[in-house]
Amino acid sequence: MFLRRDDRPRVVTLPDGRPMTRDDLPPAGERRWVASRKAAVVLGVEAGLLSRDEAFLRYDLSEEEYAQWVHGASTHGAEGLRATRRMPAAPTPGPVPAVDADAAGGK
Repeated sequence: MFLRRDDRPRVVTLPDGRPMTRDDLPPAGERRWVASRKAAVVLGVEAGLLSRDEAFLRYDLSEEEYAQWVHGASTHGAEGLRATRRMPAAPTPGPVPAVDADAAGGK
């Protein structure tokens, strides 16, 4: 049996101390990209589990798309990788001020 020799590490430690392996990466050819899968690819490349070029081929990514993921993750964290943005909650209206009938010209 022939085992392929890979120079890349099998396990890396992420900045927050968690271990990450190739099993933590999305499957090759993934088409449905949620924020957590995008984050896993970005972390995997940054940690050295796979090269950028390998990620481009494995996931059929363009350089521009990957650059957007990196920018979104570095600027806004996991929220920056969402396809849709959460709108801030609309302010709740406060109590309606009472109108003084005498001051408003009423009887």
